[in-house]
Amino acid sequence: MHIDAHVHVFPPEIEKNCQKIAETEPHFGAICSGKVHKWGTAEDVVAQMDIDGLDQAWVTGFAFRDPGLCRLCNDYVMEAARNYPGRIRGLAVVNPMSRGFEEEIGRCHDAGFIGVGELFPCGQVFDITDPRQTWRLVAACHERGMFLMLHVAEQVGHDYPGKGDVGPDEAAAFCANHPEVQAVFAHMGGGLWIYETMPGMKVTLQNAWYDTAAAPYLYSPDVFRAAVAAGAGGKLLYGSDFPLLGAERYEKMFDSSGLDEMTLAGVRGMNALSL
Repeated sequence: MHIDAHVHVFPPEIEKNCQKIAETEPHFGAICSGKVHKWGTAEDVVAQMDIDGLDQAWVTGFAFRDPGLCRLCNDYVMEAARNYPGRIRGLAVVNPMSRGFEEEIGRCHDAGFIGVGELFPCGQVFDITDPRQTWRLVAACHERGMFLMLHVAEQVGHDYPGKGDVGPDEAAAFCANHPEVQAVFAHMGGGLWIYETMPGMKVTLQNAWYDTAAAPYLYSPDVFRAAVAAGAGGKLLYGSDFPLLGAERYEKMFDSSGLDEMTLAGVRGMNALSL
């Protein structure tokens, strides 16, 4: 089973009106004006899945501040999942600081969505270390058996559009506050996995998962072997961050990682089945 656990799509209305939307959505504006940004439709996803030999893609829109734009993205993903049953599974985007977002999560769950995310704590302006700001979000996911995907980035190295200021420290605090929800931290969790080597932190991070989204831009292939050595191999999820990248760049990294085929099979999809 080969699963891409981190895929983005954009409704045509978003692409068409991107400049106007960016006026009130600065995080979106920064990302879509970046030199590596690409637009992608549901049809693009399925075409890339066929090229990459994927069985399933976990597809999300873009997490805006505006709940109406989030709903537009969710509607588009719902339609994609209906058009490609079994191949596309939906993830819901919401603004967890908006009124009534729990109902939107419920609507998406009832439509077959399996998770919530990728949410942007920096871009949507909420603090994942503050339970007063996160408990409603976590409760909505937990009650419905949905996992939560959060954008986390390494807090060292070069800057880039959308990187944000939320890193492993904040992600660890979130896990400590909310052990009841399965949390996928995008982009290798900004390096959070290294703390799995600390016995006390390994307990705290029991509910933490790490996806590979954008790894070819950030890391050498050694990162995967290091994460496995840290004890996080069973929690690594292949995520391409499509349309940013397809599988080819990741497969080159996997081939150079030195990992055995059983471990790589886990990363490519079998681990995701346990989420």
